[in-house]
Amino acid sequence: MHELVDGDQSSRRNRATTPRPGPLRWVGYAFGAGLPERYHEWVLWDVTARTWWLRHLARMSLQLAVPIAAVCVFTPGPPWIRIAMVGAGVLLAMIFSLAYMVETNEHRLVKAGYAAGTGERLRSQAAITAQRDGNARRRERAAQRRAKRGR
Repeated sequence: MHELVDGDQSSRRNRATTPRPGPLRWVGYAFGAGLPERYHEWVLWDVTARTWWLRHLARMSLQLAVPIAAVCVFTPGPPWIRIAMVGAGVLLAMIFSLAYMVETNEHRLVKAGYAAGTGERLRSQAAITAQRDGNARRRERAAQRRAKRGR
């Protein structure tokens, strides 16, 4: 099991040394396959990066591509029926996927050897850090504006 020290986000931030899976491995990963040990830091980054929810939607879209193609190709009837079926299916899949987004990503981390709850904890820490940094920048700008007015 991988262990992370509280506040240690260096593995998330330093992607230069973290190997990324190739396209075929990524497709397998998107469909739920585990990745070899050398990609476990990348999995941590994948599900805790600032854009983690967009990455989740990209994986979900790939998973939907197969049934969408099958419906479009093999369903008899006029095109509008096929489009309506695909639209309804995508809508339901999106609702389901978004409802279980956090749990799905936590499961990916557990498969990569991290403790359950690691992703949520790191995303929360990153959000708090980002909020503190934003507040500090706003205070600094306000102080600069007050200094200019006082001149």
